[in-house]
Amino acid sequence: MNENVRLTAWVRGQVQGVGFRWFTRENALRIGELIGFASNLADGRVQVVAEGPRAGCEQLLDWLRTGDTPGRVDGVTEIWAVPRGGYDGFEIR
Repeated sequence: MNENVRLTAWVRGQVQGVGFRWFTRENALRIGELIGFASNLADGRVQVVAEGPRAGCEQLLDWLRTGDTPGRVDGVTEIWAVPRGGYDGFEIR
């Protein structure tokens, strides 16, 4: 039941210039088995793409929504899909 999935999340709020992407990467590495990236968008949001076991992706999403994140998270929108692969670890873009 813990199949691999792809989570794409868009995080709104004060999430640029506060170390948000770095902490997102650290949490993905702490959770383990996740690959993907965190990237700043031109409109002020951060996009997070994570692939790996569903439980790990759900844990990362929970942290994005309610965790002790830097800055201020006003909301998170997510979509789920099948993994595409092509990532080497979890990086900051």
